[in-house]
Order: sequence, then C-alpha cells, then structure tokens
Amino acid sequence: MRIALLLLCVLLWMGACKNRETGRNIATGLAARPLVDTVGFAHLDWQVDSVVSRISRTSSGEQVVAAIDPNIAWRVAICPHDDYTYAGRHYLALLKNLKAKTVIIFGVAHKARQLNISDKIVFDTYSRWHGPYQKIKVSSCREDLIAALPKELYLISDTLQKVEHSVESMLPFLQYFNRDVEIVSILVPAMKTEKMEEIAQPLATALAGWMKRHRLEWGKDVALLITTDAVHYGDEDWGGKNMAPFGADSAGYVRAIAKEHFILDSCLAGRANKDKILKFAGITVKPEDYREYQWTWCGRYSVPFGLMTALDLQQLTDGKPLEGKRIGYSTSIDHKPLRVDDLRMGITAKAGIRHWVGYASVGYE
Repeated sequence: MRIALLLLCVLLWMGACKNRETGRNIATGLAARPLVDTVGFAHLDWQVDSVVSRISRTSSGEQVVAAIDPNIAWRVAICPHDDYTYAGRHYLALLKNLKAKTVIIFGVAHKARQLNISDKIVFDTYSRWHGPYQKIKVSSCREDLIAALPKELYLISDTLQKVEHSVESMLPFLQYFNRDVEIVSILVPAMKTEKMEEIAQPLATALAGWMKRHRLEWGKDVALLITTDAVHYGDEDWGGKNMAPFGADSAGYVRAIAKEHFILDSCLAGRANKDKILKFAGITVKPEDYREYQWTWCGRYSVPFGLMTALDLQQLTDGKPLEGKRIGYSTSIDHKPLRVDDLRMGITAKAGIRHWVGYASVGYE
C-alpha cells in the first residue's frame, strides 16, 4: 500500500511540474513567487517607507518628473524597472495614480532567449507574490484570461517568471499605495508586431469579458501597467557589446538623449494609436530580425504589446481615447542617485558616461 501511495504521489508531482510549464488549465497552488532582486529594489516594509520618504523630500531642483493631479486614475501606465536609487522618482510619481485594485502587468522577458521562449505571452501559476507589507494575491482574472485564449498564443512558465525582475520591481510601490492590490503577470518575449496583434485582440476580449461579468471599470477597478527601461547606452560592461552608436562621450550622450525625447514625444505621449505603436517598434527592433535591438529599449516588445492590448480594450469597452501624459524622462547619470546604502540596498549596475540607462514614464487617462 505504501509503495502504491508513493507511486501515486510521484505521478501527481510529475504532472504538476509539467502543468506549471505547459498546461492550459492550471490549479493554483499555495506557492508564493520568490524574490529575484533584494539589492536594487526594496522588499521590506521599512525599506519602502524610507525610500518613499526620501523621494518625497527631494528638492525641486532634483526633480526629474512632473507633478500629477491626485484625482487622475491611469488606465494604462508605462514605468521603468531599474534600481530604486536611479529610477525611484519615476515609480513614486507615476504609480501613485494607478488606483485600481487589479493591475495587469506586462513585463519584459529578459531571460526568454536563454530559455528558447518567443512568440507567446507567458503566465505563471503562483497564487501570491512577495509584497513588503503582505503577500500580494494573484487575481482570479488570470485563469479567465488563460481559459479564453487559444492555447497556441500563450505559455505557462514559472521558470521564466521566477527569474524576471521587471514585474517584481513594481510591486512594493503598488502595495504602498494599495495594500489590497492584486496582479496578473504577463511577460512579453520576442515577437513580430503581427503576432502581437494576433494575441492582443483575444487577450483584450477576454479581459473586457471578465470586467463586464464582474462590473468593473477600467481605471477605477482595473489598470494596465507596462514595464520598460529606456535606452541602454555605452561601450563598457554590456556583455562585450558596444551600445554607443553616437559615441560614449558627452557629445554622444547629447545625441542619444535627443533621440530618446523624440521616441517619447512621437510614439508614447499624446493620443495613442496603432501608427505610433508601429513607429515605436520600427525604431527599437531591427526590421530584418525581430529578435534584435535596433535601439536598446528592453521593453521593445512589452510596450507595443501592452499598448495594442489597451487600444483593443478601449474599442471593446467604448472607452474614451487614451491620452498619454509624459511624466518624466531621466537617466542614471543626470541627477544625484537616491541614497539607499544605509537601507540594506544598493546598485546592480554602475552608472557613468560609458554605461548608463534611460528612464521614461508615461500615464494614460
């Protein structure tokens, strides 16, 4: 009897492991998604409180973001996901106006190529994610979305989800402003814009249906959050790559920043539409190989896919046009970093004229 029971347990465990990577209908367990980065991001309640307090005390001369009307509730937001010491001001300024209880997060899939994952969006099976104040519940919306999507359009992979830092970075600030926040994490690996459109439409349809059944309002109850850092620039410590097409000096920096503002103003700010989304993809992705950078935004897939989903959702819900408000742009070297070394935090990459990162934040009403 014991041998039979042991064999049954092994078979069930093997089935569960397979299900966590490929299954269509997932039985959510009690597992909490583990932390990836406890250096660049705050993960304890007192760390978050301290970071928010320090950002709030930043002098006007050091501000890199615009002041936002507290009554605005974003339907969609684009936020950086780099170390809090460099990009913390963006998180705070943008995410305080993300008021919805349920947040669908479109994350970058930095490790997807290593795992040979592409052309599908990626969900997880975790029931909760780590939060600094309490565990963050995964919304029941996830199962509705998975059930509604054609199987060939998505993958369930805790292996990819548990090594990705972009979604994780959002959670401390989201929970700071809303202790009851619930999330759905959707990672977006490499895919052509045609594939994005193919997936975004049924995803938006499934989300609109879930919202209608539960009588939820976009912006008030449900919001979309897209993560990306802007340009990764320089000729040092980028894995042997030279990512400084304009030169790794002050003149190159000026030209790179000019291009960044052009991307932000012409593709992301103002009224969202398909032409702008395709323009962004055309600037950031090589036309001859959609798996390669043309301009080094790590969100070259998460941004267009998230915005395509938002445009489809707008049409399905008869919502007003999405208007993007530029909250801010900065780099890891254009302002004094926030002090975090005394909070048991630090940096995960250096910052200098030969190695720097850009940060753009945009909110859509």
